[in-house]
Amino acid sequence: MNRIIQPGATLGVLGSGQLGRMFAIAARRMGYRVHTLSPGVDTPTGQVADAEVEADYDDLDAIRAFARGVDVITFEFENVSTAAADAAAEIVSVRPSGHALHVTQQRAREKSFLALKGFPVTPHAAVESLDELTAAVDRIGLPAILKTASFGYDGKGQHRLTSPLDVEPVWALVGHQTAILEKVVDFSLEFSVVAARGLDGGFAHYGAIENAHRHHILDVSVAPARMPEAAVTEAVAVTRAIMDELEYVGVLCVEFFLTADGRILVNEIAPRPHNSGHLTFDACITSQFEQQVRAICGLPLGATTLLRPAAMANLLGDVWAKGEPKWDAALAVPDVKLHLYGKSDPRPGRKMGHLTAMADTTAQAIQHVLAARDVLV
Repeated sequence: MNRIIQPGATLGVLGSGQLGRMFAIAARRMGYRVHTLSPGVDTPTGQVADAEVEADYDDLDAIRAFARGVDVITFEFENVSTAAADAAAEIVSVRPSGHALHVTQQRAREKSFLALKGFPVTPHAAVESLDELTAAVDRIGLPAILKTASFGYDGKGQHRLTSPLDVEPVWALVGHQTAILEKVVDFSLEFSVVAARGLDGGFAHYGAIENAHRHHILDVSVAPARMPEAAVTEAVAVTRAIMDELEYVGVLCVEFFLTADGRILVNEIAPRPHNSGHLTFDACITSQFEQQVRAICGLPLGATTLLRPAAMANLLGDVWAKGEPKWDAALAVPDVKLHLYGKSDPRPGRKMGHLTAMADTTAQAIQHVLAARDVLV
């Protein structure tokens, strides 16, 4: 099952959003065919794939049929059931494994795994009832964030508690479902480490990428992160250790806090390429998407050298609020690259694309990418 999957083979993707789209672009450039499965049609991935299969992720017969037509399967996002991953694995190699997906797709399991293995995490507690939430608040303290254990991203399913009076209404807001309470961290910086692990255990990383969020959605990413080198080294080591513990194959992102007193804490794990790594598409010798192709196919990992300092700015549906954005004005800004995801409905808060800028310094890259986004409207 560890044979090298050569160019010309067919790669299967469960999921069909922008991550799958950029993966498919990288794969096709290397000579692979790409098939995608999701409940949608004319999807961002489907628009550039060789075949698009419309099926629900819990349709295990459809998953098995899909697996028979490909040489390896990977995930475009983590909210695919373990049952689906296991069904696919009956037919073909699934990378990363269903086990890695199982651990990282549910926050309570993920935090338990991290704490058990001794990785630095925020004070937290899994809760399944109002009484357990009350006890956790007493033990951890406030302010804190209550997060649904499953199906949360871009701030969805997260609610802040600042007073004991918030406990009951916030528990109602999460729908009385399994959740995790996390102590609010006094952090100076949010950053991520995007890395890849090969079939042979080889490891490659993109250093630390600095992230700024707006309304819980990633807004701007910058590489290299403006932070102490010792903290970068520690974060990379933690990321590698996490991937080794999971026997992970593929690209993974670990999101970190850098605390005000200089410590690093793991916030979350994303078992896939990550929004903060989009800038690697233009700014690195090997993008995170080509790296995913290399890893799941058993090929050597590519060089991750950052060609120039870079910044990425997300384009949300809000940019279309006053009509079609002024693409010509944005692309008149030096060193700016445009990526659109092929989505037809620019809803507020929906990720529609991104801009990347490269420059001689991180400050210039940020200035260029924000200037390009500003002139769009």
